[in-house]
Amino acid sequence: MLSIRTEPRAHAAPRRISVLGATGSVGESTLDLIGRNAASYRVVALTGGRNASRLAELAIRHRAQLAVISDEHCYAELCAALAGTGIETASGNEALLDAAERPADWIMAAIVGVAGLQPTLRAVRQGTCTALANKECLVSAGAIFMAEVARHSTTLLPVDSEHSAALQVMRGAAPDEIEKVYLTASGGPFRSWTREAMAEARIEQALQHPNWSMGRKVTLDSATLMNKGLELLEAHHLFSLAPEQLDVLIHPQSMVHCLVYYRDGSVLAQMSCPDMRTPIAYSLAWPERMDVPTKRLDLAEAGTLTFEAPDPERFPALRLARQTLSAGRSAGTVFNAANEVAGEAFFEERIGFLAIVALVEATMDIAADLTALTPASVDDVLAIDAEARQRALSLLPRFASRR
Repeated sequence: MLSIRTEPRAHAAPRRISVLGATGSVGESTLDLIGRNAASYRVVALTGGRNASRLAELAIRHRAQLAVISDEHCYAELCAALAGTGIETASGNEALLDAAERPADWIMAAIVGVAGLQPTLRAVRQGTCTALANKECLVSAGAIFMAEVARHSTTLLPVDSEHSAALQVMRGAAPDEIEKVYLTASGGPFRSWTREAMAEARIEQALQHPNWSMGRKVTLDSATLMNKGLELLEAHHLFSLAPEQLDVLIHPQSMVHCLVYYRDGSVLAQMSCPDMRTPIAYSLAWPERMDVPTKRLDLAEAGTLTFEAPDPERFPALRLARQTLSAGRSAGTVFNAANEVAGEAFFEERIGFLAIVALVEATMDIAADLTALTPASVDDVLAIDAEARQRALSLLPRFASRR
């Protein structure tokens, strides 16, 4: 079970905040909450990938001390936009890592993909509070990452809605009291589509999530249900749950985010309207709660909440995720790397929608030597990740016609 502090840390007001991945959907939602009570927070660092104009706008609005753009080609634009503001600027990977190390009381880790692993680890090593919105850190380097959390006595708070819900429902429970944890999934835009129809799915259709507003990678992962597979691995590492204690339910309304079955037959659920500001606020106010201007859940208005088992034939990503979870070692690293390659290939229109999961499975098949490795460091993880990507890329021609 995730071990975290339940007493607030002593820190001077205003509270020091950094947001890694400020221009993404989670970063924007985080800054929306901070901006509503600006006097209580001091923004230390904001980072972004390529959107220099938006990063500059956010840095000015929230009076950030530092703005870092990871893409060095965008640095001139950032400097021009922040000229005369007194806000420090920097670019590149080293600057991103330095930003993650800037002393802060609470750090939002919202950089998408394995690219967020090293900055998030730097944040964790501060030994303060890290809000984790990057599931790939745990999927790719779960044991190493959690060891660092323990070593630095860091308060790690999950921000994925399902894991935040699980934390809320299991808070204070003893590990032997938990029988099973169900993470819910909306089913994405193709929940009722046939395999034949999904084979012809276009990018714009895959990005039409029925309930959530998210970045394009997470939205695509939701369409394949790969996102829920990644979340199974994340929950395993966060809460020290065995594979048989984790499962998935399709819940199209996205109002119940997690159900926890206890040994006495009780089932507890966390519910809220689908808005990422709710789980973000839970981590931001931990161990208390704060006012959030979200729509309140009205069950009379909702009328009916439905649940169904995921279809393993139409959505094989969950089967692959379970195999990955059982394999352990470096299987998660390879699984995640192949998925990132496959997703980008789909966005580049090099492969069709159904080929995304097929490419991941094929990569896992030819990478048994990699999945059998036990990484001892982050460098080992990144080396395995790089090799897995090369193998996935080598398979792309095989799937190019599957559109």
